[in-house]
Amino acid sequence: MISLSKIKLIIKKSENPLIFFDDDPDGLCSYLQIKKYFNKGSGCVIKSSPTLDESYAKKVEEYSPDLVIILDKPILSQEFVDRVNVPIIWIDHHPPVVIKGVHYFNPLLKNEEPFPVSYWCYRLTKKFLWIGTVGSVADFSLVTMKKFNKKFPDLKSEYDDPAKILYNTKLGRLVDIFFSILKDPHYKVMQYVNLLEKIDSPDELLENTSKYSNEIINIYERMKRKYDAILEKAVSEMNGDSRVASFLYSAGRISFTPELSTNLLYMFPSKIIIVGRVTDGRVKMSLRSKNVKLPELINKSMDGLDGYGGGHDYACGGNISQSDFSEFKSRLETYLKN
Repeated sequence: MISLSKIKLIIKKSENPLIFFDDDPDGLCSYLQIKKYFNKGSGCVIKSSPTLDESYAKKVEEYSPDLVIILDKPILSQEFVDRVNVPIIWIDHHPPVVIKGVHYFNPLLKNEEPFPVSYWCYRLTKKFLWIGTVGSVADFSLVTMKKFNKKFPDLKSEYDDPAKILYNTKLGRLVDIFFSILKDPHYKVMQYVNLLEKIDSPDELLENTSKYSNEIINIYERMKRKYDAILEKAVSEMNGDSRVASFLYSAGRISFTPELSTNLLYMFPSKIIIVGRVTDGRVKMSLRSKNVKLPELINKSMDGLDGYGGGHDYACGGNISQSDFSEFKSRLETYLKN
């Protein structure tokens, strides 16, 4: 496994890095820290898929970088690596995979805690604590909270539960803002990210004190109206005795699936939550649990069905044929009883 100090040297020596990052606050905050610290490079958000596959080699050809950096993507295809003719740095914290030809940093390779990638990027740059904390808390980690509370006493939180921080504090509102700018199509998202790069402090966003923050807050408020309407409907479908509660919705090109599942788990902690967005006959799912480890349970329940899923112990994603969804949910409920 490559070290953070070696990664820092490689990025410093590059002139034109291309930075791929996941479309959640952890990926976004990881990108922002690297972009702001090294002050170079182009960004490309990877939406709708956990995999950085061969199709993205076209982006590399388009930008002609001298270095590719990949942040917070759980799956990297060997075909992508084989088509890219410049060095590749991959920083991740999901279950490790074997890929040849990359500089791979993953704390799990050394049996370290799989803290969010935004935390490791904070360790890499040693700057932008507030950005690293937004990404970490969004990924349900409090690894930087002591430092954050000391440096930003006005935003201090005494909660030791990430969910309570997300839904009851100013820091949680920052996380919401970061989520909101990732919802539009790729070309708009990168415009918003460029605005966010110009924000110097959390107060600038929370108090809306600049033209850049004003544009971002307008985006946030527009997305929040859409999200609140869907959340209200989702809550109405969470009743019942079943330990597995599901909500399926369609929202055009905008997905609120991860945020909805996390929010619903906070409201219904005794249940396993499935939120699925129906698109072209498939259900793109986000699954959450408070105490039940999900990956093995999902794999068993997917056996023989047209779908797949995986992720962290208590937060997973998945994709399944709409015609198989009911069977998948039924199997989850059955295995929980056994």
